[in-house]
Amino acid sequence: MFFRNLSLFRFPESVTKSLKHLAKDLDSHRLRECGPLELSTRGFVSPYGRDSEELLHQTGAFSLLTIGAEERLLPGVVVAEELADRIAKIADKEGRRPGAKERKRLKEEVISELLPRAFIRPSRLSAYLDAEQGWFVVDSASRKAAEDAVSQVREALGRFPATPMAPSESPRNLMTGWLIDGKLPPGLALGEEVELRDPAEAGAIVRCRRQDLESDEIREHLKSGKQVFQLGLVFDDRMGFVLDEDLVVRRLRFLDVVLDELGDGTAESARAELDATFALMTLELRNLVERLEKWFGIPRPGERD
Repeated sequence: MFFRNLSLFRFPESVTKSLKHLAKDLDSHRLRECGPLELSTRGFVSPYGRDSEELLHQTGAFSLLTIGAEERLLPGVVVAEELADRIAKIADKEGRRPGAKERKRLKEEVISELLPRAFIRPSRLSAYLDAEQGWFVVDSASRKAAEDAVSQVREALGRFPATPMAPSESPRNLMTGWLIDGKLPPGLALGEEVELRDPAEAGAIVRCRRQDLESDEIREHLKSGKQVFQLGLVFDDRMGFVLDEDLVVRRLRFLDVVLDELGDGTAESARAELDATFALMTLELRNLVERLEKWFGIPRPGERD
């Protein structure tokens, strides 16, 4: 269950008190089945799988939760085709074309008739809270999905003032400087991936993978004024990832030195395996997040009036 992407949010110290009742708060916001006339539903499900009722897995200050969703798949083209058929029948039978108001009513009828027969697509999204350091970490590179996760927790808690990171150092400028100077912070090394852009509107974009980032080719792009928007990095020889200008961690992968610490993977149960993996992952990621906080100047927010 290692996370593959990280969208990071910070919350003030006062929120920690409300997290003591997190399991109870989540319980009243469980995922329910999508009704016949509903497009979608969202709620919390067990991180242990469908056979468990527990909604929270906790290891020390870390709390793992899973947000589930059910969405009915009703393609717009299907609705449009059925609506066109009905409009054509009215035109043939009555010799007239329905007006805008009637077309709207017909469309609503089509949707209400087709929805109960539409397939349901389930989805799951994992996230965890670090109560000590004030981080909410979502396993997604999508801004919308991550913000939806924050909203779901806020709805359960009643109050959850988690906000996106607000770095005092420009990630784009800092990462561009790392690539130009070749001087990265201790423990950080260049990977083999980069996205360079001309900062001008509609400027050129260069994407490289499996590329020596210290090559003359890359340097020429930098000399022409392009800046780093995404940069492949390796942290402490323990994990590799791509960091973007919004400090979203993409394509996160833990290297063999970390995976070897899990042993042969013969845990007695799925629960024991989840416990071991989550404990290792959160401790590793805490080290990374603490460095991001230091490199980019990311203060923990205080209370807002």
